[in-house]
Amino acid sequence: MEFGFTTAAYVVAAVLFILSLGGLSGQESAKRAVWYGIVGMALAVVATLIGPGSGLWWLSIILIAGGGAIGYVVAKRVQMTEMPQLVAAMHSLVGLAAVFVGFIAHIEMARVSGMDQETKDALKGFAKLIAKKEAVELNILRVELFLGIFIGAVTFTGSVIAYGKLAGKVTSAAKKLPGGHILNAAAAIISVICLIWYFSTGGFFPLFVMTLMALFIGYHLIMGIGGADMPVVVSMLNSYSGWAAAAIGFSLGNDLLIVVGALVGSSGAILSYIMCKAMNRSFVSVILGGFGGTTGPAMEVEGEQIAIDADGVATALKEADSVIIIPGYGMAVAQAQQSVSELTRKLRSQGKEVRFAIHPVAGRLPGHMNVLLAEAKVPYDIVLEMEEINDDFPSTDVVIVIGSNDIVNPAAQEDPNSPIAGMPVLECWKAKQVFVSKRGQGTGYSGIENPLFYKENTRMFYGDAKASIDSLLPLIG
Repeated sequence: MEFGFTTAAYVVAAVLFILSLGGLSGQESAKRAVWYGIVGMALAVVATLIGPGSGLWWLSIILIAGGGAIGYVVAKRVQMTEMPQLVAAMHSLVGLAAVFVGFIAHIEMARVSGMDQETKDALKGFAKLIAKKEAVELNILRVELFLGIFIGAVTFTGSVIAYGKLAGKVTSAAKKLPGGHILNAAAAIISVICLIWYFSTGGFFPLFVMTLMALFIGYHLIMGIGGADMPVVVSMLNSYSGWAAAAIGFSLGNDLLIVVGALVGSSGAILSYIMCKAMNRSFVSVILGGFGGTTGPAMEVEGEQIAIDADGVATALKEADSVIIIPGYGMAVAQAQQSVSELTRKLRSQGKEVRFAIHPVAGRLPGHMNVLLAEAKVPYDIVLEMEEINDDFPSTDVVIVIGSNDIVNPAAQEDPNSPIAGMPVLECWKAKQVFVSKRGQGTGYSGIENPLFYKENTRMFYGDAKASIDSLLPLIG
């Protein structure tokens, strides 16, 4: 009876997770989709707690309450600008959990193998599941937990480094140890040898050696990826965490964990591929830590950056009929989305056409800008993707770029030696006037110089993005 209820609850939870994932594809349905996920997870936890092999109720309740309290505090304190590093940190915990579960599964296998049949018959939970397995099934279980630990360890250290890069605690530049990809290949080969060794002996030492190799691979792979590719890295690590969960689901015989892991793993992989395509990056190159790349010197940028004040920008906006706003990570840092929303409302009330252009990798997290604009209640129908709006720049009077660099960089088209050469970008320089809201003359997170800032139709609107936009509001009318 218990097993039947748990299975039915898992099926319902799986359906809710699928509905949640599907609903997140649109801004209008995203809030409802989040609730589907919350209800599905709550149902899954309850079904697991009262299902077969359950026990240690007080410890389970204490851990759930503690984790929930920590999650609540973190959710309240973390700003939208810190969401990318928070996601990376969460991925690291999933990877670490996969490693611990894999080691516990190995310990249980060793413990059960030394028992007599009478003792095995009295076992419960996961130990009972192991006791019923034949030799072939135990070997399959070894492979499953081996893969779970390997993927989990790669995810753990990779996510820790990604967190460091996104939080500015680790350099955003691509860094590799001497030997580069040879070290990664050697660690992978040693891991394969450990798999054969573990499969043959079932001993702990090959599992331990493989874990060390996997931890190194995760560290070295992500250190070798530059800041411009970090949005892809976040979604890629999301995929890794899903596959780690699925592998451990096979080890534990937990159908829901397999389904959820497969959903997360496949969706993360698809998103990574889509983002690589949007950046004209090789998917294999990115996930292997930056194979390839340019070798020649970058094109020299000539000219100077010309500043403009709030009065000049306000005058141009009053005279404009069409305006496109391009938000970037700088808008998130300054928390300027509400001010941008108010500017949009004022301009539209004067009969001007105002739209937003969103690049697939704007910010440091997929969908980062869409979430900020939705939070500020910017109408969904004027928030357009790059493919929908790129051809409209030549007929646009004013473009306002707020804290963006790589996604509006002409060097992607003009300089074959640029690190972002070939990357599709928002061609805002084709508009009649471009105003760039920027704190200073720095090159931004990825460290790539931007010729846009030196073009004749570009003016630099220096200062904090929120303060700059706020200074425009009373001047617009």
